[in-house]
Amino acid sequence: MLRQPLSAKRKHYERLWKAVMRLSVGLTAALVLLLLAYVLAKGAPHITWGLLSTRPSYLTGKIGILPDILNTLYIIIATLLLVLPLGVGAAIYLTEYAASKRVVSVIEYAAETLSGIPSIIYGLVGMLLFSNNMGTCLLAGALTLVIMNLPTIMRATQESLKTVPQSYREGAFSLGAGKWRVVRTVVLPGCVDGIVTGCILSVGRILGESAALLYTAGFAHALYGMLDGLAAPGATLTVALYVYAKEQGEFNVAFAIAAILMVLTVLVNFAAALVQKYFTKRRSA
Repeated sequence: MLRQPLSAKRKHYERLWKAVMRLSVGLTAALVLLLLAYVLAKGAPHITWGLLSTRPSYLTGKIGILPDILNTLYIIIATLLLVLPLGVGAAIYLTEYAASKRVVSVIEYAAETLSGIPSIIYGLVGMLLFSNNMGTCLLAGALTLVIMNLPTIMRATQESLKTVPQSYREGAFSLGAGKWRVVRTVVLPGCVDGIVTGCILSVGRILGESAALLYTAGFAHALYGMLDGLAAPGATLTVALYVYAKEQGEFNVAFAIAAILMVLTVLVNFAAALVQKYFTKRRSA
């Protein structure tokens, strides 16, 4: 079929919208780059080994963020250990086992609603449910983050499960495999990229969360091991940034923490892209 030539008016209209789209892309990229450059320029000069490897002392006035780094690591590990089985299990049930489409749609709607709730609301709910019962501690913050990240893991796993061809399941069933064996040995290995991507994106959200943790995990800067740390209050890097900037006026330290968080966020997104590319290549090979 021959393509009809565009009129002069249509050509000008098309060029205008192409220019608008290019301008939008350019402005978005410029804002991101300017934000990165500004935060790194203000924070990078203040990142020292002493800052990263020591804990703060109110007697000597020394400032260190080692407890905040460890608290961030503890809360990431605790959250992922809890949210991954729940999210992946819910996705498997909704995709492979649930027979009622109405039930599936209700649960999916509830998950979408959860993902749109402001984090400060999660903080208040986490304080009432967890902190009032077990005290202000990292575990209470991790449980709150589990509720926050559950929709992300569940939806990412669901969409990945749907990409596995139905013929794979039918072939396994024809060989006499049971339902759970098919899910475990055929379906899950074929959608591991979606699970890993959802996990990495959840890590990025955990890194950037502060409002919910202020109400549940607290903002102490004490140094603990992992088991003791989960049972004690502690500040993550984002909460420490808020405390140093808002409460103590240590803006150099706040910008240093912001620079570390920006670098970590970029690395998390880069890792998600690499993982997705790796599994896409492996699947097509």
